[in-house]
Amino acid sequence: MHKDEGSIGRRRFLTYLVAAPILTVACKAEVETAPSSAAGETALGVPDVVDLGDALILAGALTAWNLSIEIDPSNRVRIKLPRAEVGQGITTTAAMIVAEELDARLADVDVHLSDAQPEILFNQLTGASNSVRSLYGPIRAVAAAARARLVTAAAAQFDVPAHTLTTKDTQVIAPDGRTATYGSLSETAARVLLPAVSAAPKDPSKFSVIGQPTTRIDAREIVTGQAKYAMDLDVPGALPTVVARAPTIKGTVASYDASAARGMPGVIAIAQVPSGIAVTAETFDQAIKARDALRITWNEGPVAGLSDGDIRGMLASAALPLTPPLLTPYVDAEFDFAFVSHAPMEVLAAVADVREGKADVWCSSKSPIVAQQTIAASIGLPQSAVTLHVVRGGGSFGRRLFFDGALEAAQISKAIGRPVKLMWTRSDDTKHGRMRPMSHHKLRATYGLGAVLTYEHRIAAVKTDLTHGLGEALTAIGFKLLGGVPNQLFFLLTEKVPYNFGITSQLLSEVPLEMNTGSWRSVYSGFVAVANEIMVDEIARTLGKDPAAFRRATLSSSRAKAVLDKVTSAGNWGRAMPPGMAQGIGLHEEYKSCVACLVEIDTRDSAGPRVTKAVVAADVGRAVNPRGLEAQMMGATVDGISVTLQAGLHIDNGAVRESSFSDFRYARMRDTPREFEVHILPPTTGEPGGAGELAYPAAAAAVANAYARATGTTPRRFPVMG
Repeated sequence: MHKDEGSIGRRRFLTYLVAAPILTVACKAEVETAPSSAAGETALGVPDVVDLGDALILAGALTAWNLSIEIDPSNRVRIKLPRAEVGQGITTTAAMIVAEELDARLADVDVHLSDAQPEILFNQLTGASNSVRSLYGPIRAVAAAARARLVTAAAAQFDVPAHTLTTKDTQVIAPDGRTATYGSLSETAARVLLPAVSAAPKDPSKFSVIGQPTTRIDAREIVTGQAKYAMDLDVPGALPTVVARAPTIKGTVASYDASAARGMPGVIAIAQVPSGIAVTAETFDQAIKARDALRITWNEGPVAGLSDGDIRGMLASAALPLTPPLLTPYVDAEFDFAFVSHAPMEVLAAVADVREGKADVWCSSKSPIVAQQTIAASIGLPQSAVTLHVVRGGGSFGRRLFFDGALEAAQISKAIGRPVKLMWTRSDDTKHGRMRPMSHHKLRATYGLGAVLTYEHRIAAVKTDLTHGLGEALTAIGFKLLGGVPNQLFFLLTEKVPYNFGITSQLLSEVPLEMNTGSWRSVYSGFVAVANEIMVDEIARTLGKDPAAFRRATLSSSRAKAVLDKVTSAGNWGRAMPPGMAQGIGLHEEYKSCVACLVEIDTRDSAGPRVTKAVVAADVGRAVNPRGLEAQMMGATVDGISVTLQAGLHIDNGAVRESSFSDFRYARMRDTPREFEVHILPPTTGEPGGAGELAYPAAAAAVANAYARATGTTPRRFPVMG
């Protein structure tokens, strides 16, 4: 492997044949006590920084033996992927890596999502921007090993030395022009134990697929409606089902009368489950109408009586105190961030078929092992008796780390003795789904001689539910048993200040309210890093310095300076603008990547400020698919616009006020920038960095900073219009 490919921990990827009549190659990872130097092995070096990302990548790599590539006689290449596709394009990225190392046509590669694997000790987690980072090496190793065996099989068939053969377009080519498709060689290659050519992955200088902007392999299926989501699955006998839920968060059923509902057209079954009353009917319309006819008396939820103001007061009291500044001049700021719904376009849906001693569940799950374990315990089956099939999801942003719908579907199927197809309505997910927690922030920077001497950030937030663990049962149990310790560990390992601000400290206090919380486009960075970047502007303003120049002078990383330089030049930072319009800038480093964002905002309509232009520059190491990365940057920027300006949830007496996109005001097309540029910087490291959650903090802060410069008032509560 190319020397700059080894930057994420001591591990190596070992490939092996799976006993099968056609070529099937799998991979496993080993943790090394010392770097490997054996020929043909892919050795990775010691990490330069030990952080949560490294731990997740190592855990992800250790599940690589669940990764396999199969080539069948029809010349189809199939990869079994232990991750979830939720719109981020991971299947396209995986297919590109396979096509690159196998010298196959991208159109010949199929990607299948793995079921939950109860025998795996480590994670199948899709989160923390770890998928490409953890699977890049294993996929390359498996594909390269498969290619070596195919070449060896072709050499025997052609009766020529293996080293004289070349590979291209899913076939092996002999010097005299003869060709053999991979499919025609698959049975023979399955018997090759020792390849006659190197099984090492390519030198990156020879890449022809990786790094090329590529349209998603499932794009046509999605836009033509052929893509299958949970609601599209044709599971025999699965009946439309909805659940009546309490008006307050985590409210429960006291009593109910279903007599009127049972007599309505199409109604098949009504059953009580822990979350409410389930109604199963011949159609969803009939189920919803019968649900609305139920007469239910509810017990109030555990936060009944609490509203936004109460929770903000609790958080302000819980935030740890700042250090007294003594005689040093200082800048202080306080910020409040509202609850936020994940609001994926596809609401939660699941299909479940629970029978005597066995169950099958279909859902989009980013933590399928924990989902399988939890569902099995809930319906009284051993984990091995539950098959959890991972299907594609229509968005997540952290929402599908939790499997509320799949758990309910299994409980309902057991209760009524029939397969069900459960749908959460948009109102269900807005009022009872997971939320980014509300948070309160106190910041102080002392300064002298034009430099920051100390920087303090005290955060108080409603506790984030991380009981899904790192995607597997062991850490999920640990997170429950240890309470706040893992949350604090997440915080300490992920939240960094990228500036030379003297003595720096960031401390988190979490208030454990019984609410449905979850990480939203990152665990803590979505509000901690945003507050930091707004504070950087405040410090620069106090010191009389340009915000971009001040950042550049105090940044520690050359990569961060490079993305900052790119957006300031491409976005024409500092250009003259009319009153009520301004530019803003933000920067973020995480997941071995960095990004900067510049936006322009028009606030002349005070009731409807609009971001008119956005320029993003990102360095994510090796970008496998720059087109997919561009889409990620654009999506995160729109999230930053939405949550900073207008999209938030409100709590009224223990209930979520909003119920749909009509009042949870996410950005529409009219709210998005007319001009949008994304610049992907050349790779500064051989391995990919994370990208899925990277851009949001920079974009959100850029919008807030632009708003402050345009209006002359720094907002203290977000969303600004909420």
